[in-house]
This record gives sequence, structure tokens and C-alpha cells, in this order.
Amino acid sequence: MARMSAEERRESVILAAMREFARGGYYGTSTEAIAGRVGVSQPYLFRLFPNKQAIFLAAAARCMEDIRLVLDEAGKGLQGEDAVQAMSAAYMNLIAEHPDKLQMLLQTYVTVAAAEAAGEPEFGEMVRAAWMELWDTLHVPLGGDVKETTSFLAYGMLINTLSAMGFPPEHRVWEGLYPDGRAQ
Repeated sequence: MARMSAEERRESVILAAMREFARGGYYGTSTEAIAGRVGVSQPYLFRLFPNKQAIFLAAAARCMEDIRLVLDEAGKGLQGEDAVQAMSAAYMNLIAEHPDKLQMLLQTYVTVAAAEAAGEPEFGEMVRAAWMELWDTLHVPLGGDVKETTSFLAYGMLINTLSAMGFPPEHRVWEGLYPDGRAQ
């Protein structure tokens, strides 16, 4: 078996960190847990990343970029309601198939609030930049309409909340949120 390059190992750390931070949040996740999931020592982990904050930011950035890419791909070549339907379905499939992405996204928002309150603006700067990339990705397929883009993101946040609270897809609270307009 060939040895992993530093870049491949770095990638495995980001993926492991996403899973660990998704479960425990920034403050509840140890770098020891991340290193253990990857199968490396903590000193090696810190050769790849300077500190825990850098690991979290890399994991949060990856999570947000993964979501943005799914929405971008789903909306390619579509406009208006067709784009809304395709991107909504793609997002709902993503969080159903990869619930760790939703949990990581939610942990990211919680961490930004806590970190900024503690005087650590780096968290918020990165997340706001990623959010603006997401906005820009959605804005064109949604007709360049600020209200439509805002509405799409607002429904997305509602979907995040209902999913995080564990409402099953057939529950009445989902009615009207599925791309076909009904609860499943």
C-alpha cells in the first residue's frame, strides 16, 4: 500500500474533522479525537494545521463549499421556478444522505457566534465570505431577484431546523417544503 502524501493526509483530516465537529462542536471536540479518527498522532496533525482553529475553519469551509457546489450543479442552466425546484431537491437529498454536513453547518453558525463574542473574528470572516459565495451561486439562477434569493435561503434555514430537530419527512410540518409541494 502506498503512503499518503501530506495533501492526501490533510484531506483525510478535514473529512474526519467535519464528522467530529459535526457531533461535538468546536469546543466539545478534541484534536485527539480528530487525530484518532484519521489514525495519526496529534503532533503530526499539528504539522498539517497550525492549531485547532485552523482545522475547524478548513472543515467549515469544506462543508460550505460542498453545499454550494451541490446547489450550483443542480441549478446549472435553469432559471426561476425550475432552478428553485432542482436546487431544493438537491439540498434536501444532500442533507438526507449526509446528515453530518447539516450538523457541521449548524455547528459552524454556533461557533461563529461564540467565537465572535469571545473576540475571535476569524471564524465569522470566513463563514461570511463562504455565505456570500453561496448567495452569489443562488442569485443568478433565481433570476437575480433579492427577494427570491432571500426566500430560498430562508426556506433552507427552516429545512435545516426541522431536520436538526428530527422531524420525519412524512410529518405535516414539511408540507409545502418539498419540491413537489407536499409532505412525503
